[in-house]
Amino acid sequence: MNRLGLRPIYHQLDKRIETHIFVTFLAYRLQVTLKARLRPVAPGLTPRSALEKFAAVQMVDVHLPPTDGRTLVLSRYTEPEPEQQFVLDRLHLRLPEQPPARISSNLKARIA
Repeated sequence: MNRLGLRPIYHQLDKRIETHIFVTFLAYRLQVTLKARLRPVAPGLTPRSALEKFAAVQMVDVHLPPTDGRTLVLSRYTEPEPEQQFVLDRLHLRLPEQPPARISSNLKARIA
C-alpha cells in the first residue's frame, strides 16, 4: 500500500483519464493556493488542517410541511465557530448569503 493509502484507479476511456488528471490538477492547485494564502496570515495552519477545521460547516436542508400539501425547503449552512470565523476574516473571505427558501409541490401527497 502506498503512503496515502490510496489504490490505483484504472480508467477504460481516454476521456475519463483526461477528466481524472484535470480534477487532480485542480485539487493540487487549490491546495497550493490555500497554502500560499494561509502562510502570511496563519503560518502554522496547513491546508489539510484548515480544511479539517471547516469540515464542521455543513449545508442542511430543513423541510417544513405547510398545510396545503407543498413543502417549504430552507437550505442553510451552519454558522462558523469563532475559530473558523477568525481564519475567514484573516483570509478576507466570507461565506455567501443564505440561499432563499424554495417551495416544492408534493404530488404524491396530493394523489394519496
